[in-house]
Amino acid sequence: MKINNNNWIPFFEQEKKKPYFIALEEFITLERQNFNIFPETNDIFNAFELTSLNEVKVVLIGQDPYHKIKQAHGLSFSVKDGIKPPPSLINIYKELQTNLNIPIANHGNLTNWAKQGVLLLNATLTVREGQPGSHQNKGWETFTDEVIKHVSDNTSNVVFLLWGNFAKTKSHLINANKHKILEAAHPSPLARGAFFGCKHFSKTNDYLIEHGKSSINWSLNSPTLFTN
Repeated sequence: MKINNNNWIPFFEQEKKKPYFIALEEFITLERQNFNIFPETNDIFNAFELTSLNEVKVVLIGQDPYHKIKQAHGLSFSVKDGIKPPPSLINIYKELQTNLNIPIANHGNLTNWAKQGVLLLNATLTVREGQPGSHQNKGWETFTDEVIKHVSDNTSNVVFLLWGNFAKTKSHLINANKHKILEAAHPSPLARGAFFGCKHFSKTNDYLIEHGKSSINWSLNSPTLFTN
């Protein structure tokens, strides 16, 4: 497992030497020999490949990759092209529509957000097919906690979106004196609509503009957004 984005390589090289990461790599290798594991190897660190450290404006913390075929591709809450958006993502789109009058997207691929500086980070970066949570407490949380601390320590004026009780447990890793933390209920239907009305998308852009950064274009339907 490796990261190709030069901006993240020093951090990654530091972590991969630690005992927890060596054990994690051994675990993932064994898992792939016995189970279907998502996402594919080349997509595990997709969030880091698409969002360089020096370009991070927003960190959106998820928990686990999607565990069904062809869904997960290394970005929290995002699914590959051609895959129906899951219920949590649909609720995110509904909040976007209410908050910023952005039409609900016709796909579930959030790559454009990542390219604008939204680090779409799951706490656990792999999972067995059909077994949510199967790779929790194997070392990924140690790695991604270090990622959150690294972003907090080495950037300024980043918005951290903590949705749901699990994500909120990460707040202690963030320096609230130099960053903005926004908390809300999880967008899952299980939260019974408590996510709606948080207005995190407009609040994020207001904060970024206030601190001299360009806002995020949250719209996902315009084909012009997917050009490099």
